[in-house]
Amino acid sequence: MAFLRNLLATLVGLIIFSILGFFILMGIFASAAADEVPTVKSNSVLYFPMNGILEERAIDDPFLMAFGDGPQVHSLLDIISAINNAKNDDRIKGIYIEPRYLAASYAGLQEIRDALLDFKASGKFVYAYGEYISESDYYVVSVADSVFLNPTGAIEFNGLDVNITFLKGMFDKLEIKPEVFRVGEFKSYVEPYIRKDLSEENRMQYTELLNSMYNIYLENVSNSIQIPQETLADISDQMKVSLPQDAADVGLIHKVGFEDELKSVMKARLGQSEGSELRTMKINKYIQAIESEGDYSENRIAVIVAEGTIAMGGDEGIVGSTFAEEIRKARNNDRIKAIVMRVNSGGGSMTASDMIWRELMLTKGKKPIIASMSGAAASGGYYIAMPADTIIAQPNTITGSIGIFGMWFNFGEFLENKIGITHDVVKTGEYSDIYTVTRPLRDTERAIIQRGVNEGYEVFTQKVADARGMSQADVKKIASGRVWSGEQALANGLVDQLGSFNDAIDLAAKAAGIEDDYSVSYYPREKPFIEEFFEKMNAKIQFTLFGVEADPVAKAVKELQHLKGLQARLPGQLEVR
Repeated sequence: MAFLRNLLATLVGLIIFSILGFFILMGIFASAAADEVPTVKSNSVLYFPMNGILEERAIDDPFLMAFGDGPQVHSLLDIISAINNAKNDDRIKGIYIEPRYLAASYAGLQEIRDALLDFKASGKFVYAYGEYISESDYYVVSVADSVFLNPTGAIEFNGLDVNITFLKGMFDKLEIKPEVFRVGEFKSYVEPYIRKDLSEENRMQYTELLNSMYNIYLENVSNSIQIPQETLADISDQMKVSLPQDAADVGLIHKVGFEDELKSVMKARLGQSEGSELRTMKINKYIQAIESEGDYSENRIAVIVAEGTIAMGGDEGIVGSTFAEEIRKARNNDRIKAIVMRVNSGGGSMTASDMIWRELMLTKGKKPIIASMSGAAASGGYYIAMPADTIIAQPNTITGSIGIFGMWFNFGEFLENKIGITHDVVKTGEYSDIYTVTRPLRDTERAIIQRGVNEGYEVFTQKVADARGMSQADVKKIASGRVWSGEQALANGLVDQLGSFNDAIDLAAKAAGIEDDYSVSYYPREKPFIEEFFEKMNAKIQFTLFGVEADPVAKAVKELQHLKGLQARLPGQLEVR
């Protein structure tokens, strides 16, 4: 009996200690979240370590703040704002970039590149030093006045690629049969589930997309480092750069050297002595500082940041009802004079996309709406951008993919032959169990479902036609699920102009007549620190590596749970490297 009392007392003590420890930990987190606002000192250099992951509007991770475990998540829109502000900030004399492989879309990197070029126009310097410079990082650092590469480092300059993982062989071994319904030969999201390689149509569209994007890359790099585009293409095709000195010899970098040597160059530029300390300020601290110094106008431009998969529910990505409500609130808020839809999405649920489309159409004509496309605004992502008065894309935005598909799986043979589970059914009508996952569909059932997919495609293409002032027949010539670069989309009439997020804000201000007096607000609002903490505590345990799905197969299988209803999605796994 005494043993049980002692055991119970020990357990109660552990519970009390855990609760007290939890609240102490919460106090530490709250303290970390409420750090003193950084001060910008005179004669400073803005330091931008290009590492981690680039998102449109990042929320600070409470666990990352407390433990520093995992990749840094950078907010693209905050970085752009910081560089814009630094241009006219007399305390900031230049920018120092250290490339460490930033996981980002090329359109996102283009936004940073454009902001840096605008910053340089003020006469301030931009310098870069790297130990390993990836091809994507080089796209940004090529704007620098001087690029130093570590003598034992490396630089990648050998072109772009897309690597697709196919799952059909795995499903064949498991005896799982996909049921696929689609319109358009280019609607290739489903290909990894029904093929073991690329179709000719898909190979063609990827080839043309990559060529378009790499031509943009080479043209912009050529303009920055004053080497002819044809010469750069030859360097890339023949992979003439494999050692740091190779990069210096062909002119991709300015010097093979160490970080302290570059810092000496910056000190000299600032008029500092060699023995003095270079005063740098990390870009995330600068973002905090300028936010605290901000002067807000009563005239607001609402930037609605739509990033991720478009879905009917959940707490991640672009939830149809949530974003429809944000648009509705912006429409009814008298202080908001214009709306910028910032889209970075490969699509998702057609119904959720249509909910957002409807709210934008109800707003159209009442307030200016500008769509700003980021890395991707394709399929459902294009659907929610097309109601805008003006659509702006980066040249290397991935857009289009105007098409519809539906997919689910027949698990019947897998369940019976692999684990011994069988099913039987009792029903009131011939089609009561049409959406079963335990038997093959009959031809009549497939015809019913395909009819719905066909109707969805007609609705999508007609809405594009109405939005773009085209005939539906002309839209279908550039639809069929085909993806385009922003440059190609402009030529095809799917976007109005090429430009940056800054261009979209300027155009929205001009359309609303508030060019000289406005501030920018972002929606949905960031969640409070404590709420974010508890969501992290309640999140499902996932098999991840450094915050990223460790296995593309696991990631693809996980995606299947979202394929409910008609889907308007970008071809799966389209990651340009």
